[in-house]
Amino acid sequence: MPSFKIDLATAVVFVATAPEPKVKNFATGERAVNVEGKAMSTVGLLVSDEGEGNLLKVNIPENGYPEGLAPGMPVTVIGLKARDWENVIKGEKRSGISFSAVAITPAA
Repeated sequence: MPSFKIDLATAVVFVATAPEPKVKNFATGERAVNVEGKAMSTVGLLVSDEGEGNLLKVNIPENGYPEGLAPGMPVTVIGLKARDWENVIKGEKRSGISFSAVAITPAA
């Protein structure tokens, strides 16, 4: 499925939840990896722009963020993209939007 770039040029972004390992298979505990084979993590970000705030769960490679990333820290997000998804889980059709980024760095 296609992905779409998200422009954060005028947004203020804060860490809402610290990075956690992204799990591919909860039964086995297998970690999710990207196409390059790098382990992925999920971080919650609060994105505020034009008077509106949104909480996004963003998937990011483990080497794409600094140690000590903690809630409340202002950050810069590099390469944020959105992609729609659809899946059947236990016979129920589900769909949504997933977010991914190349990197997250502390804001200047």
